[in-house]
Amino acid sequence: MTEKKPFWGRSVLESLLNHDVKYVFGIPGAKIDRLFEVIENNSNAPKLVITKHEQNAAFMAQAVGRLTGKPGVVLVTSGPGASNLATGILTAQTENDPVVAIAGQVQRQDLYRRTHQSTPSVLLFNGITKFTTEVQDAENLSEVIANAFDIASAAPQGASFISLPQDVDDSPVSSQALEKVENISAGPASPEQIEFLAGKIRQAKLPVILVGQRGSDEKTVKALHDFLHVTKLPVVETFQGAGVIDRSLVEQSFFGRVGLFANQTGDQLLKASDLVIALGYDAVEYEPRVWNKNNKLPIATIDSIHAQIDAHYNPKIQLVGDMPVTINLLAKQLNNYSLSKESNSLLNKYREQLKSRRGGPKFVAKVGLSHPLDVVHAIQKQVDDNMTVTLDVGSVYIWMSRFFRSYRPRHFLISDGMQTLGVALPWAIAAGLVRPNEKIVSVSGDGGFMFSSAELETAVRLKSNLVHIIFNDHGHYDMVKFQEEMKYGKSAGVDFGQVDFVKFAESFGAKGLRVDDPTKIDQVLTEAFNWDQGPVLVDIPVDYSHDTELYSELIEGGMD
Repeated sequence: MTEKKPFWGRSVLESLLNHDVKYVFGIPGAKIDRLFEVIENNSNAPKLVITKHEQNAAFMAQAVGRLTGKPGVVLVTSGPGASNLATGILTAQTENDPVVAIAGQVQRQDLYRRTHQSTPSVLLFNGITKFTTEVQDAENLSEVIANAFDIASAAPQGASFISLPQDVDDSPVSSQALEKVENISAGPASPEQIEFLAGKIRQAKLPVILVGQRGSDEKTVKALHDFLHVTKLPVVETFQGAGVIDRSLVEQSFFGRVGLFANQTGDQLLKASDLVIALGYDAVEYEPRVWNKNNKLPIATIDSIHAQIDAHYNPKIQLVGDMPVTINLLAKQLNNYSLSKESNSLLNKYREQLKSRRGGPKFVAKVGLSHPLDVVHAIQKQVDDNMTVTLDVGSVYIWMSRFFRSYRPRHFLISDGMQTLGVALPWAIAAGLVRPNEKIVSVSGDGGFMFSSAELETAVRLKSNLVHIIFNDHGHYDMVKFQEEMKYGKSAGVDFGQVDFVKFAESFGAKGLRVDDPTKIDQVLTEAFNWDQGPVLVDIPVDYSHDTELYSELIEGGMD
């Protein structure tokens, strides 16, 4: 009697288990349902998280990738199931977050026919991933998955996409699933390069470290902290590099965050520097033509990959290799190093400026509305260092990115590369799975929240321990609105209807709260953060009428 061979669904499951996958996000359909059935009915399988939209499933997988450094996995069906992934996959790829996406496909004989859900998925995803392929033989499936994980994990991390035709789904597989391929361990930069950079640091009057997201993994941050205890150099974070400076180093080394408008203390420090050391920085986080407008800053890089050269970003030296080891070796070259009294005096001025400007633009909010900074500071009071905060895009993104402090890397998640609306709630749901013992906080505007608001049901179903806070400006895409007003004197296409978010939350089975009285914001947030029976949504009406000051502040009257 011939032994029954397992179908590819079992092979995929074994491959996912071999790659230590804990969660699979997605929505089933006829072209992929065999794999959903296999995962759902296997006690050893990853946890299957069914979402309300494939785009949000991709966001959740992206968050897993950013938080763990290992690819998050999303699983969807063919046609619109696959195409709905595009924005989430593009965001993950652009922001260097590892994701493996698997999508069903019509049977091979129907590829490129005008048949139900026939879609050239490979063509669709080729331009927005590191790796895209379509499996043509079930025996190759485990090989394809192994390569998808390996490529998504390699620096720079990003997205892989696999298209699986339905008849491949139905084919038996005789081969065993491949074990996980161990990540390649790169060596440090060459000793000559390290020595050369050490010499440049000693020669410079005011060297500054600019840290990006690739420099925010646990090992690199540990090496950076050790380095800073030796050198006491100033550090500026990008928005996506938030939290690399912990409390023990804040007074000494933290000089703010930079991103979007070039008018922060960190921007002024970069401008005053005569050597910018970019650590794990990606140009997509904050374009060099903004912070190096005149192309006069000498730049060195420490990274796991070569820099993309452009007219405003042409490093004099690149230290490419294992970043933590390179940093440790560089520290040894800088024993007994110290900044001059003149440089320390200038840094003290920037420290005082950062403290005095931390409050940001001041104005009296309209009656019944909260000042955005009052909301930021109220959130700050509630959040401890172990909590993860996820941030959406919009005017809320500017206020929070600039003025909310985070002291642990990858505990304040921001979409700066793509500035994608709707990421906050899906990211928060995924963060709650990865960090189940922490309170999770997601923050959005009213417009951004509605992009993924249906996932509130997912949060309720999972009993997510999260607080979602809405900066509610009563029906405007305000980040677009105020910039249009600055450019044209008026705005267009930025208004939408208002929503009763408390009732909305309650209709999903979540707790809903509103700050009707700005003086009671602390009281309401305390109630929200003490709630332990699932997600809480807090609606905070805010006054955004002075957002143009976010653009002008520090440009006028700042230190030259």
